[in-house]
Amino acid sequence: MGSSEKVTTAPAYSYLGPAGTFTEAALAQVPEAAGKTWHSVNNVGEALADVVSGRSVAAMIAIENSVEGGVTATQDALANIPNLRIIGEYLVPVEFELVARKGTTLAEVNIVNAHPVAYAQCRGWLEKSIPHHGHIPSSSNVAAAASLLENDTADAAIAPAGIARHYDVEVLASGIADNPNAVTRFVLVSKTKELPAPTGSDKTSLIVELPDDRSGALLEMLEQFATRGVNLSLIQSRPIGDEFGRYRFVIDAEGHARDERVADALLGLRRFSPKVIFLGSYPRADKVTTEHSKRYADGIFTDARAWLAEILGD
Repeated sequence: MGSSEKVTTAPAYSYLGPAGTFTEAALAQVPEAAGKTWHSVNNVGEALADVVSGRSVAAMIAIENSVEGGVTATQDALANIPNLRIIGEYLVPVEFELVARKGTTLAEVNIVNAHPVAYAQCRGWLEKSIPHHGHIPSSSNVAAAASLLENDTADAAIAPAGIARHYDVEVLASGIADNPNAVTRFVLVSKTKELPAPTGSDKTSLIVELPDDRSGALLEMLEQFATRGVNLSLIQSRPIGDEFGRYRFVIDAEGHARDERVADALLGLRRFSPKVIFLGSYPRADKVTTEHSKRYADGIFTDARAWLAEILGD
């Protein structure tokens, strides 16, 4: 059953489906999405295309995993599709189960169907519990479980916890992820230009290109944040693709664009870089209050501007 059968009213939201995915669990955390139409899509590009076309008001997509790092497909899509904004982030614990067709025992499992990322996160358990197993890559975690009901190639599959509520499979083992604290971070992406109000617990996401490939260029970019007391929680390089050696940087900075220190850093970046993509300022999912030195309080920046205005006679 497709998740779009749950509801019939607009507006709509898109997510990587089908029902039972971690992305669906993330979308379930959005109060505004309750009771609305949910479009199940096959990939990040399709989800964002729904937003661009207006088919959906927003799309939920994975952007970072605490074990595997940034989701490059999402980062690259956000870099290349204009006029999109992140309006919220959501955290989902990564919990996997080994499932099989009804009547199958763990001793009978030789071939495991799994998404490559899920397989990597469960490999230690698999090598200990099924040391001579083979692996068939799957396009998604849910598709791995669904495939068991469509063919006999694999004996079992790695799937999200709770998948048995959606498919007629038997759980052979639960909690099989090697890192029990693994979490995936999701973001809700829209076309809106309206910024959520600052909460004191915010994050600002950017994509920044270096002006040229030379010694010290990356340091100069980082100094735009450091000299204003803005901490970075993520910085990851991605090739731009137009020529060898050219990179863009995906950045998450602590704070909101309406915070004076963050706004000043944005101005510095804009002067420094040939291309800065502002992806949004939004509340942090972990609700942790952003800490910074009193030297970078809003009043320090406004007083400095007032001092300069007095000198200039403005």
